[in-house]
Amino acid sequence: MQSGSVATPTAPVQIPQPQIGPSTYQGSVSSRQVTPGVVHLSLSDAIQRGLRYNLGLILTSQNVASARASRMEELQSLLPTATAKVTEADQETDLQAEGLRIPGFPAIIGPYGYTDIRGYLKWSLLNLSALQNYLASKHDFRAASLSVSDARDMVVLTVGNAYLTVIADAARIQASQAQVDTSKVSLEQAVQYHKAGIAPLLDELRARVDYQTQEQSLIASRDAWARDKIALARAIGLPLEQRFDLSDTEPFAPLDRLNPDQAVQQALAHRQDLKALEQQVAAAKLARKAATDERLPTVSFSGDYGDIGINVAHSHGTGDAVGSLDVPILEEGKLRGDAKQAQAQLDEQNARLSDLRGQISADVRDSILDIQAAEKLVDVARSNVQLAGEALSEAQQRYKAGISDNLAVSQAQQAVAQADEEYVAALYQHNMAKLSLARALGVAQSNYKDYLGGK
Repeated sequence: MQSGSVATPTAPVQIPQPQIGPSTYQGSVSSRQVTPGVVHLSLSDAIQRGLRYNLGLILTSQNVASARASRMEELQSLLPTATAKVTEADQETDLQAEGLRIPGFPAIIGPYGYTDIRGYLKWSLLNLSALQNYLASKHDFRAASLSVSDARDMVVLTVGNAYLTVIADAARIQASQAQVDTSKVSLEQAVQYHKAGIAPLLDELRARVDYQTQEQSLIASRDAWARDKIALARAIGLPLEQRFDLSDTEPFAPLDRLNPDQAVQQALAHRQDLKALEQQVAAAKLARKAATDERLPTVSFSGDYGDIGINVAHSHGTGDAVGSLDVPILEEGKLRGDAKQAQAQLDEQNARLSDLRGQISADVRDSILDIQAAEKLVDVARSNVQLAGEALSEAQQRYKAGISDNLAVSQAQQAVAQADEEYVAALYQHNMAKLSLARALGVAQSNYKDYLGGK
Protein backbone atom coordinates (compact mmCIF):
# COMPACT_ATOMS: atom_id res chain seq x y z
CA MET A 1 0.00 0.00 0.00
CA GLN A 2 1.22 3.49 -0.83
CA SER A 3 0.98 6.32 1.67
CA GLY A 4 0.38 9.99 0.82
CA SER A 5 3.25 12.50 0.82
CA VAL A 6 3.40 16.23 1.58
CA ALA A 7 3.81 18.35 -1.57
CA THR A 8 6.51 21.03 -1.62
CA PRO A 9 5.34 24.45 -2.90
CA THR A 10 6.55 25.19 -6.40
CA ALA A 11 9.26 27.86 -6.70
CA PRO A 12 8.92 30.73 -9.17
CA VAL A 13 9.90 29.77 -12.69
CA GLN A 14 13.49 30.49 -13.64
CA ILE A 15 14.20 30.51 -17.39
CA PRO A 16 17.88 31.15 -18.13
CA GLN A 17 18.57 33.70 -20.85
CA PRO A 18 22.03 33.12 -22.30
CA GLN A 19 23.73 36.32 -23.36
CA ILE A 20 24.66 36.30 -27.04
CA GLY A 21 27.05 39.19 -27.64
CA PRO A 22 27.90 40.89 -30.94
CA SER A 23 31.09 38.84 -31.27
CA THR A 24 28.99 35.67 -31.47
CA TYR A 25 27.55 36.88 -34.77
CA GLN A 26 31.04 36.99 -36.25
CA GLY A 27 31.22 33.18 -36.13
CA SER A 28 29.35 30.49 -38.01
CA VAL A 29 28.85 26.80 -38.60
CA SER A 30 30.80 26.16 -41.80
CA SER A 31 28.92 24.50 -44.64
CA ARG A 32 32.11 22.56 -45.53
CA GLN A 33 31.21 22.58 -49.25
CA VAL A 34 33.96 24.03 -51.44
CA THR A 35 32.83 25.01 -54.93
CA PRO A 36 35.42 24.65 -57.70
CA GLY A 37 36.60 27.95 -59.13
CA VAL A 38 35.71 31.41 -57.86
CA VAL A 39 32.30 32.11 -56.31
CA HIS A 40 30.84 35.50 -57.22
CA LEU A 41 29.17 36.59 -53.99
CA SER A 42 26.54 39.32 -53.99
CA LEU A 43 25.39 41.09 -50.84
CA SER A 44 22.08 39.22 -50.97
CA ASP A 45 23.91 35.89 -51.33
CA ALA A 46 26.10 36.71 -48.35
CA ILE A 47 23.13 37.66 -46.19
CA GLN A 48 21.18 34.54 -47.14
CA ARG A 49 24.18 32.39 -46.23
CA GLY A 50 24.48 34.27 -42.96
CA LEU A 51 20.83 33.56 -42.16
CA ARG A 52 21.57 29.85 -42.62
CA TYR A 53 24.96 29.42 -40.97
CA ASN A 54 25.64 32.37 -38.64
CA LEU A 55 26.46 31.20 -35.12
CA GLY A 56 24.54 33.95 -33.33
CA LEU A 57 21.30 33.04 -35.07
CA ILE A 58 21.85 29.31 -34.52
CA LEU A 59 22.44 29.79 -30.78
CA THR A 60 19.40 32.05 -30.50
CA SER A 61 17.30 29.39 -32.20
CA GLN A 62 18.56 26.85 -29.67
CA ASN A 63 17.25 29.11 -26.91
CA VAL A 64 13.78 28.60 -28.39
CA ALA A 65 14.16 24.84 -28.01
CA SER A 66 15.29 25.33 -24.41
CA ALA A 67 12.31 27.60 -23.67
CA ARG A 68 9.95 25.05 -25.25
CA ALA A 69 11.39 22.31 -23.02
CA SER A 70 10.96 24.50 -19.91
CA ARG A 71 7.36 25.16 -20.89
CA MET A 72 6.70 21.42 -21.18
CA GLU A 73 8.25 20.83 -17.75
CA GLU A 74 6.01 23.46 -16.18
CA LEU A 75 2.97 21.95 -17.91
CA GLN A 76 3.75 18.51 -16.53
CA SER A 77 3.38 19.84 -12.96
CA LEU A 78 -0.30 20.47 -13.77
CA LEU A 79 -0.95 17.09 -15.38
CA PRO A 80 -1.38 13.66 -13.78
CA THR A 81 1.69 11.45 -13.57
CA ALA A 82 1.24 7.73 -14.07
CA THR A 83 3.91 5.08 -13.49
CA ALA A 84 4.01 1.30 -13.33
CA LYS A 85 6.13 -1.05 -11.26
CA VAL A 86 6.66 -4.82 -11.26
CA THR A 87 8.20 -6.38 -8.14
CA GLU A 88 9.37 -9.96 -7.81
CA ALA A 89 10.70 -10.68 -4.28
CA ASP A 90 12.40 -13.73 -2.77
CA GLN A 91 13.31 -13.30 0.91
CA GLU A 92 14.65 -15.12 3.93
CA THR A 93 14.57 -13.47 7.37
CA ASP A 94 16.71 -14.01 10.51
CA LEU A 95 14.32 -13.21 13.35
CA GLN A 96 17.05 -13.20 16.00
CA ALA A 97 18.93 -10.58 14.03
CA GLU A 98 15.75 -8.52 14.16
CA GLY A 99 15.65 -8.88 17.96
CA LEU A 100 12.98 -11.61 18.10
CA ARG A 101 14.04 -14.53 20.30
CA ILE A 102 10.93 -16.62 20.98
CA PRO A 103 11.40 -20.04 22.62
CA GLY A 104 10.24 -22.85 20.35
CA PHE A 105 9.95 -20.48 17.35
CA PRO A 106 12.33 -20.91 14.41
CA ALA A 107 15.14 -18.38 14.24
CA ILE A 108 15.08 -18.40 10.41
CA ILE A 109 11.89 -18.13 8.38
CA GLY A 110 11.68 -18.50 4.68
CA PRO A 111 12.49 -18.55 1.97
CA TYR A 112 9.27 -16.88 0.92
CA GLY A 113 8.39 -14.42 -1.83
CA TYR A 114 5.70 -12.47 -3.58
CA THR A 115 4.87 -10.86 -6.90
CA ASP A 116 3.47 -7.31 -7.09
CA ILE A 117 2.31 -5.68 -10.36
CA ARG A 118 1.08 -2.14 -9.64
CA GLY A 119 0.26 1.17 -11.29
CA TYR A 120 0.62 4.56 -9.57
CA LEU A 121 -1.12 7.88 -10.24
CA LYS A 122 -0.26 11.32 -8.84
CA TRP A 123 -2.09 14.53 -9.69
CA SER A 124 -1.90 18.01 -8.27
CA LEU A 125 -5.53 19.00 -8.61
CA LEU A 126 -5.18 22.56 -7.34
CA ASN A 127 -1.81 24.36 -7.38
CA LEU A 128 -2.17 28.01 -8.38
CA SER A 129 1.55 28.66 -8.04
CA ALA A 130 2.36 25.95 -10.58
CA LEU A 131 -0.32 27.36 -12.90
CA GLN A 132 1.22 30.84 -12.79
CA ASN A 133 4.66 29.37 -13.49
CA TYR A 134 3.30 27.57 -16.52
CA LEU A 135 1.73 30.76 -17.86
CA ALA A 136 5.06 32.55 -17.29
CA SER A 137 6.89 29.85 -19.25
CA LYS A 138 4.58 30.49 -22.22
CA HIS A 139 5.64 34.14 -22.26
CA ASP A 140 9.29 33.09 -22.01
CA PHE A 141 8.82 30.84 -25.00
CA ARG A 142 7.23 33.69 -26.95
CA ALA A 143 10.12 35.96 -25.98
CA ALA A 144 12.65 33.42 -27.23
CA SER A 145 10.78 33.12 -30.54
CA LEU A 146 10.78 36.91 -30.99
CA SER A 147 14.49 36.98 -30.19
CA VAL A 148 15.10 34.82 -33.24
CA SER A 149 13.51 37.47 -35.47
CA ASP A 150 15.70 40.12 -33.86
CA ALA A 151 18.75 37.90 -34.33
CA ARG A 152 18.03 37.83 -38.07
CA ASP A 153 18.33 41.62 -38.15
CA MET A 154 21.62 41.33 -36.26
CA VAL A 155 22.88 38.84 -38.86
CA VAL A 156 22.00 41.26 -41.67
CA LEU A 157 23.84 44.07 -39.86
CA THR A 158 26.91 41.93 -39.14
CA VAL A 159 27.16 40.40 -42.61
CA GLY A 160 26.40 43.73 -44.27
CA ASN A 161 29.16 45.38 -42.26
CA ALA A 162 31.63 42.66 -43.21
CA TYR A 163 30.64 42.90 -46.90
CA LEU A 164 30.91 46.71 -46.97
CA THR A 165 34.29 46.50 -45.23
CA VAL A 166 35.66 44.26 -47.98
CA ILE A 167 34.27 46.66 -50.60
CA ALA A 168 36.04 49.54 -48.87
CA ASP A 169 39.26 47.49 -48.72
CA ALA A 170 39.07 46.82 -52.46
CA ALA A 171 38.60 50.55 -53.12
CA ARG A 172 41.66 51.30 -50.97
CA ILE A 173 43.70 48.76 -52.92
CA GLN A 174 42.65 50.38 -56.18
CA ALA A 175 43.51 53.85 -54.89
CA SER A 176 46.82 52.64 -53.43
CA GLN A 177 47.76 50.97 -56.70
CA ALA A 178 47.05 54.20 -58.58
CA GLN A 179 49.20 56.11 -56.11
CA VAL A 180 52.02 53.58 -56.48
CA ASP A 181 51.87 53.97 -60.26
CA THR A 182 51.94 57.75 -59.97
CA SER A 183 54.81 57.65 -57.50
CA LYS A 184 56.74 55.33 -59.80
CA VAL A 185 56.43 57.80 -62.67
CA SER A 186 57.61 60.61 -60.39
CA LEU A 187 60.54 58.48 -59.20
CA GLU A 188 61.63 57.63 -62.75
CA GLN A 189 61.40 61.29 -63.69
CA ALA A 190 63.46 62.34 -60.65
CA VAL A 191 66.11 59.70 -61.43
CA GLN A 192 66.38 60.90 -65.04
CA TYR A 193 66.61 64.54 -63.99
CA HIS A 194 69.29 63.73 -61.43
CA LYS A 195 71.35 61.79 -63.97
CA ALA A 196 71.00 64.67 -66.41
CA GLY A 197 72.10 67.11 -63.73
CA ILE A 198 68.83 68.99 -63.86
CA ALA A 199 67.68 68.06 -60.35
CA PRO A 200 69.58 67.40 -57.12
CA LEU A 201 69.88 64.01 -55.43
CA LEU A 202 67.39 65.21 -52.82
CA ASP A 203 64.60 65.12 -55.40
CA GLU A 204 65.42 61.50 -56.24
CA LEU A 205 65.57 60.49 -52.57
CA ARG A 206 62.30 62.26 -51.84
CA ALA A 207 60.60 60.54 -54.78
CA ARG A 208 61.97 57.17 -53.72
CA VAL A 209 60.65 57.61 -50.17
CA ASP A 210 57.24 58.55 -51.58
CA TYR A 211 57.24 55.49 -53.83
CA GLN A 212 58.15 53.10 -51.04
CA THR A 213 55.62 54.71 -48.70
CA GLN A 214 52.88 54.11 -51.26
CA GLU A 215 54.09 50.51 -51.67
CA GLN A 216 53.77 50.04 -47.90
CA SER A 217 50.24 51.42 -48.04
CA LEU A 218 49.39 49.04 -50.88
CA ILE A 219 50.76 46.05 -48.94
CA ALA A 220 48.76 47.03 -45.85
CA SER A 221 45.60 47.50 -47.94
CA ARG A 222 45.97 44.06 -49.52
CA ASP A 223 46.55 42.47 -46.11
CA ALA A 224 43.45 44.17 -44.66
CA TRP A 225 41.42 43.06 -47.68
CA ALA A 226 42.51 39.42 -47.27
CA ARG A 227 41.85 39.43 -43.53
CA ASP A 228 38.44 41.06 -43.90
CA LYS A 229 37.48 38.50 -46.54
CA ILE A 230 38.25 35.80 -43.99
CA ALA A 231 36.04 37.62 -41.45
CA LEU A 232 33.22 37.76 -44.00
CA ALA A 233 33.58 34.06 -44.78
CA ARG A 234 33.49 33.26 -41.06
CA ALA A 235 30.27 35.25 -40.57
CA ILE A 236 28.41 33.47 -43.39
CA GLY A 237 29.72 29.92 -43.00
CA LEU A 238 31.77 29.96 -46.19
CA PRO A 239 34.69 27.50 -46.05
CA LEU A 240 37.94 29.41 -45.68
CA GLU A 241 39.38 27.35 -48.54
CA GLN A 242 36.73 28.72 -50.88
CA ARG A 243 37.86 31.33 -53.39
CA PHE A 244 35.34 34.12 -53.85
CA ASP A 245 34.97 37.71 -54.91
CA LEU A 246 32.27 40.33 -54.38
CA SER A 247 29.92 41.10 -57.24
CA ASP A 248 28.29 44.19 -55.66
CA THR A 249 29.92 47.58 -55.17
CA GLU A 250 27.15 49.45 -53.27
CA PRO A 251 27.84 52.94 -54.69
CA PHE A 252 26.71 56.15 -53.04
CA ALA A 253 22.92 56.58 -52.95
CA PRO A 254 21.31 59.32 -50.84
CA LEU A 255 18.53 58.41 -48.42
CA ASP A 256 15.84 61.07 -48.28
CA ARG A 257 12.66 61.73 -46.31
CA LEU A 258 14.10 60.99 -42.88
CA ASN A 259 11.82 62.14 -40.05
CA PRO A 260 13.34 61.21 -36.68
CA ASP A 261 10.06 61.23 -34.74
CA GLN A 262 8.25 59.06 -37.29
CA ALA A 263 11.25 56.75 -37.52
CA VAL A 264 11.28 56.26 -33.74
CA GLN A 265 7.60 55.33 -33.75
CA GLN A 266 8.24 52.87 -36.58
CA ALA A 267 11.10 51.33 -34.63
CA LEU A 268 9.01 50.94 -31.47
CA ALA A 269 6.40 49.12 -33.55
CA HIS A 270 8.80 46.79 -35.38
CA ARG A 271 11.75 46.03 -33.07
CA GLN A 272 11.48 42.37 -32.15
CA ASP A 273 13.89 42.64 -29.24
CA LEU A 274 11.52 45.18 -27.66
CA LYS A 275 8.58 42.81 -28.11
CA ALA A 276 10.66 39.97 -26.67
CA LEU A 277 11.52 42.01 -23.60
CA GLU A 278 7.84 42.91 -23.15
CA GLN A 279 7.10 39.18 -23.08
CA GLN A 280 9.82 38.70 -20.47
CA VAL A 281 8.24 41.41 -18.34
CA ALA A 282 4.88 39.61 -18.61
CA ALA A 283 6.60 36.37 -17.57
CA ALA A 284 8.23 38.11 -14.59
CA LYS A 285 4.83 39.43 -13.45
CA LEU A 286 3.40 35.92 -13.52
CA ALA A 287 6.44 34.58 -11.69
CA ARG A 288 5.85 37.22 -9.02
CA LYS A 289 2.22 36.06 -8.79
CA ALA A 290 3.41 32.44 -8.54
CA ALA A 291 5.62 33.36 -5.60
CA THR A 292 2.63 34.99 -3.87
CA ASP A 293 0.44 31.95 -4.56
CA GLU A 294 2.88 29.69 -2.73
CA ARG A 295 1.02 30.74 0.44
CA LEU A 296 -2.19 29.15 -0.83
CA PRO A 297 -3.18 25.54 -0.03
CA THR A 298 -2.62 22.86 -2.64
CA VAL A 299 -4.88 19.89 -3.27
CA SER A 300 -3.36 16.68 -4.60
CA PHE A 301 -4.32 13.08 -5.20
CA SER A 302 -2.22 9.95 -5.22
CA GLY A 303 -3.26 6.38 -5.66
CA ASP A 304 -2.18 2.94 -6.80
CA TYR A 305 -3.80 -0.31 -7.86
CA GLY A 306 -2.34 -3.72 -8.67
CA ASP A 307 -2.14 -7.45 -8.01
CA ILE A 308 -0.03 -8.89 -5.21
CA GLY A 309 0.41 -12.51 -4.21
CA ILE A 310 2.67 -15.54 -4.12
CA ASN A 311 2.71 -15.48 -7.91
CA VAL A 312 0.62 -14.16 -10.76
CA ALA A 313 -1.71 -17.17 -10.62
CA HIS A 314 -2.33 -16.69 -6.89
CA SER A 315 -2.72 -12.95 -6.42
CA HIS A 316 -5.31 -10.46 -5.29
CA GLY A 317 -6.09 -6.94 -6.36
CA THR A 318 -5.25 -4.21 -3.88
CA GLY A 319 -5.38 -0.45 -4.15
CA ASP A 320 -4.87 2.80 -2.35
CA ALA A 321 -6.34 6.29 -2.86
CA VAL A 322 -5.14 9.33 -0.93
CA GLY A 323 -6.30 12.92 -1.21
CA SER A 324 -4.33 15.60 0.60
CA LEU A 325 -4.65 19.28 1.39
CA ASP A 326 -1.26 20.87 2.06
CA VAL A 327 -1.09 24.24 3.79
CA PRO A 328 2.26 26.00 4.38
CA ILE A 329 2.53 27.14 8.01
CA LEU A 330 6.10 27.60 9.20
CA GLU A 331 7.69 28.61 5.88
CA GLU A 332 7.60 32.40 6.19
CA GLY A 333 11.29 32.85 5.44
CA LYS A 334 11.12 30.86 2.23
CA LEU A 335 7.85 32.44 1.11
CA ARG A 336 9.09 35.97 1.67
CA GLY A 337 12.42 35.17 0.06
CA ASP A 338 10.77 33.78 -3.08
CA ALA A 339 8.47 36.81 -3.30
CA LYS A 340 11.32 39.31 -2.91
CA GLN A 341 13.44 37.49 -5.46
CA ALA A 342 10.58 37.43 -7.97
CA GLN A 343 9.87 41.13 -7.34
CA ALA A 344 13.55 41.97 -7.90
CA GLN A 345 13.50 40.12 -11.21
CA LEU A 346 10.35 41.99 -12.23
CA ASP A 347 11.88 45.34 -11.32
CA GLU A 348 15.00 44.45 -13.29
CA GLN A 349 13.00 43.53 -16.38
CA ASN A 350 10.94 46.72 -16.14
CA ALA A 351 14.13 48.77 -15.91
CA ARG A 352 15.60 46.98 -18.92
CA LEU A 353 12.40 47.57 -20.89
CA SER A 354 12.42 51.29 -20.13
CA ASP A 355 16.10 51.51 -21.06
CA LEU A 356 15.59 49.62 -24.31
CA ARG A 357 12.85 52.02 -25.41
CA GLY A 358 15.24 54.90 -24.83
CA GLN A 359 18.07 53.04 -26.55
CA ILE A 360 15.93 52.38 -29.63
CA SER A 361 15.09 56.08 -29.88
CA ALA A 362 18.78 56.95 -29.51
CA ASP A 363 19.82 54.34 -32.11
CA VAL A 364 17.36 55.70 -34.68
CA ARG A 365 18.30 59.34 -34.11
CA ASP A 366 22.03 58.56 -34.08
CA SER A 367 21.74 56.64 -37.36
CA ILE A 368 19.87 59.50 -39.03
CA LEU A 369 22.49 62.00 -37.84
CA ASP A 370 25.25 59.69 -39.10
CA ILE A 371 23.55 59.40 -42.50
CA GLN A 372 23.19 63.15 -42.85
CA ALA A 373 26.78 63.78 -41.75
CA ALA A 374 28.13 61.01 -43.99
CA GLU A 375 26.32 62.44 -47.03
CA LYS A 376 28.09 65.76 -46.48
CA LEU A 377 31.39 63.97 -45.94
CA VAL A 378 30.97 62.12 -49.23
CA ASP A 379 30.34 65.38 -51.09
CA VAL A 380 33.35 67.08 -49.51
CA ALA A 381 35.59 64.03 -49.94
CA ARG A 382 34.62 63.67 -53.60
CA SER A 383 35.50 67.32 -54.17
CA ASN A 384 38.80 66.87 -52.31
CA VAL A 385 39.72 63.92 -54.54
CA GLN A 386 39.14 66.05 -57.61
CA LEU A 387 41.03 69.04 -56.24
CA ALA A 388 43.92 66.91 -54.99
CA GLY A 389 44.21 65.30 -58.43
CA GLU A 390 44.30 68.69 -60.11
CA ALA A 391 46.92 69.92 -57.63
CA LEU A 392 49.07 66.86 -58.34
CA SER A 393 48.81 67.38 -62.07
CA GLU A 394 49.80 71.04 -61.67
CA ALA A 395 52.78 70.15 -59.45
CA GLN A 396 53.95 67.51 -61.92
CA GLN A 397 53.79 69.95 -64.82
CA ARG A 398 55.72 72.58 -62.87
CA TYR A 399 58.40 70.06 -61.96
CA LYS A 400 58.60 68.80 -65.53
CA ALA A 401 59.02 72.37 -66.75
CA GLY A 402 61.82 72.95 -64.24
CA ILE A 403 59.94 75.72 -62.45
CA SER A 404 60.11 74.00 -59.03
CA ASP A 405 61.57 70.95 -57.34
CA ASN A 406 59.50 67.83 -56.62
CA LEU A 407 58.62 68.78 -53.05
CA ALA A 408 55.30 70.08 -54.31
CA VAL A 409 54.80 66.80 -56.19
CA SER A 410 55.48 64.80 -53.02
CA GLN A 411 53.09 66.90 -50.99
CA ALA A 412 50.43 66.66 -53.69
CA GLN A 413 50.76 62.87 -53.80
CA GLN A 414 50.26 62.71 -50.04
CA ALA A 415 47.19 64.92 -50.40
CA VAL A 416 45.78 62.61 -53.09
CA ALA A 417 46.36 59.56 -50.86
CA GLN A 418 44.62 61.27 -47.93
CA ALA A 419 41.70 62.42 -50.11
CA ASP A 420 41.23 58.92 -51.51
CA GLU A 421 41.22 57.41 -48.02
CA GLU A 422 38.72 59.96 -46.75
CA TYR A 423 36.44 59.34 -49.73
CA VAL A 424 36.49 55.56 -49.22
CA ALA A 425 35.88 56.00 -45.49
CA ALA A 426 32.97 58.40 -46.12
CA LEU A 427 31.29 55.97 -48.53
CA TYR A 428 31.65 53.15 -46.01
CA GLN A 429 30.31 55.30 -43.18
CA HIS A 430 27.31 56.36 -45.27
CA ASN A 431 26.35 52.81 -46.25
CA MET A 432 26.86 51.51 -42.71
CA ALA A 433 24.78 54.34 -41.28
CA LYS A 434 21.91 53.40 -43.63
CA LEU A 435 22.22 49.73 -42.72
CA SER A 436 22.35 50.64 -39.01
CA LEU A 437 19.16 52.66 -39.45
CA ALA A 438 17.44 49.65 -41.01
CA ARG A 439 18.50 47.56 -38.01
CA ALA A 440 17.42 50.30 -35.57
CA LEU A 441 14.00 50.36 -37.23
CA GLY A 442 13.71 46.57 -37.01
CA VAL A 443 13.45 46.09 -40.79
CA ALA A 444 17.02 45.12 -41.68
CA GLN A 445 16.15 41.63 -42.94
CA SER A 446 13.17 42.68 -45.04
CA ASN A 447 14.23 46.11 -46.33
CA TYR A 448 18.04 46.28 -46.33
CA LYS A 449 18.09 46.64 -50.12
CA ASP A 450 15.91 49.73 -49.95
CA TYR A 451 18.20 51.40 -47.45
CA LEU A 452 21.51 50.54 -49.09
CA GLY A 453 20.12 51.41 -52.50
CA GLY A 454 18.51 54.64 -51.32
CA LYS A 455 14.91 55.75 -51.62
